[in-house]
Parts: sequence; structure tokens; C-alpha cells
Amino acid sequence: MAKIDPARIWSLNHRLLMAVISSVAADLAALGLETKELFVLAEVDEHPYPAELASVLCIPKPSVTLYVKRLEAAGFLRREIDTEDLRRHRLHLTPAGRKAMQQGTALLSGAFGERLGRLSATQQAELRGLLEKMT
Repeated sequence: MAKIDPARIWSLNHRLLMAVISSVAADLAALGLETKELFVLAEVDEHPYPAELASVLCIPKPSVTLYVKRLEAAGFLRREIDTEDLRRHRLHLTPAGRKAMQQGTALLSGAFGERLGRLSATQQAELRGLLEKMT
């Protein structure tokens, strides 16, 4: 049996994710989004504070601040002072932001679904189980 190379598995996973993201980048741009901005929008409902977003998405806080400013300028996000802690801003998706997030997520889902389609239903279930076990 061949020795398992975790770095090779990591590399294959990264290449797969980047291929999926690259395949939809132009369509995301047409929605007015960069990929990381889509990821920010997708997490705002569960993590409405910029520091939380930075932590969950593993993105530096200054980058999250930049994305939030751009998304706010595009009308996708709204910042409000948190009434429970006046030092913090709470983020909210606007209707336009929710629509862009849903469309962008559908693009990524479709592109990833094409890749998953190369696997049988049993293999897809196995992959899901393995990924859940790893996370």
C-alpha cells in the first residue's frame, strides 16, 4: 500500500476549490462581487460583526474592513451601531446584498455540483461523510 501524503491531498483539495472559484469569477464580477466578498456576504447573518467575520473566514481584519466598505458602497451591506455595545458595528445584508449573495452562492454551488457529478451518489455520500468527519 502506498504511503499517504497529506500534503498531496491538501494540494488536490486546494486545486479543486480554486478551479471552482476561478470558473465562476467572471460571473461573480458581473454581480459586482469578488469571491471573498461573496464569502463575507454569506456569513453576515450568522456572524454580523467584522471581527467575527475575520475569524470565521480566516481573513485579516483590515481586509474584512476593506470588503465591508466596498460592499456597503455597492449597496450590499449596511452598518449600524450595535445598540448593546456602542463601540461595535453590526452588519446587515440589504435586499440587494441578499440577492447577490444568493446568486453568487448558486453559481459556486452549480460549479461545484458539476465536479461532484463526476462521482456516483455513493461516492458523493462517502465524500460528505469524510469531510464532516474531518471538520
